[in-house]
Amino acid sequence: MTPDAVLAHPPRVLSRAQQESYFEQGYLLVENFIDAAWLDRLRAVTSSFVEKSRSWTESDDLFDLSPSHGPDRPLIRRIKTPEDQSEIYWEFSIGPIADLATDLLGPDIGFHHSKLNFKWHEGGDEVSWHQDFPFYPHTNDAVLAIGIYLQDVEEGDGPLAVLPGSHKGPLYDHYGADGAWTGHLDGAAVAGLDLSAVRHLTGPAGSVTVHSARLVHGSPPSRKADGRPLLINAYRAADAMPYTPYPLPGSHAGEIVRGEAARQAHLQLLPCRIPPDWSGGYTSIFAAQAGEGTKAAE
Repeated sequence: MTPDAVLAHPPRVLSRAQQESYFEQGYLLVENFIDAAWLDRLRAVTSSFVEKSRSWTESDDLFDLSPSHGPDRPLIRRIKTPEDQSEIYWEFSIGPIADLATDLLGPDIGFHHSKLNFKWHEGGDEVSWHQDFPFYPHTNDAVLAIGIYLQDVEEGDGPLAVLPGSHKGPLYDHYGADGAWTGHLDGAAVAGLDLSAVRHLTGPAGSVTVHSARLVHGSPPSRKADGRPLLINAYRAADAMPYTPYPLPGSHAGEIVRGEAARQAHLQLLPCRIPPDWSGGYTSIFAAQAGEGTKAAE
């Protein structure tokens, strides 16, 4: 669905100015969007998984672990498919943030995937500049990700960094010169960006960030010793159809969470290289950008 078509519908939770800003800049920061009751539930279930990870020794379909993870210092980089690990995460995915997604994608939306990323001071957790779309291309670009800050995020905590307006530019190659997937823009592409325009999206717990799948974004390393959990949910307009499989889809992947399923795909010319075949395994963007083998995806 095009921005004009989205704006023809009355918004549910955003203002018209917020909608227009998202379409112009490719991102949005909404402070204090999640109420205290939801924050308490999400923090509690997330803490329980951190404790559970103490007995894990290697990454699997539940956890992506930092190489320095251990029972005395659990360093999870990601909880995978959290919507399948606890009903609380799924209930949240179809709650108020789904209404937020409709204000930017239109009344008919599908759930794509969820993940919960952590940043630890000792975890080597910088995320280089990249776009989401090359990881999971669709027939059009009405695809976005919503991040939820479960704790206060300040400048030194590895906040989301965005390049405003870059969603209107090209889809960059995320392969290296040797043909291997790197999961980020190469040096030449980064050199062509105006990084003076980068914004770091800080905010109190309960704030949400939204970014287009085409937006160039990343995050600096964290200097916060106790970690920074970021719950991310990705949605698509119902007429934005994925044309490559997501490497670790949850049981709710593709489920229509607002409105109705599309009877026809909206086709948009978006030249984009096909991502790798990850059928042999899956870890995370952290592993891909760290060069920990090929079993990685966004």
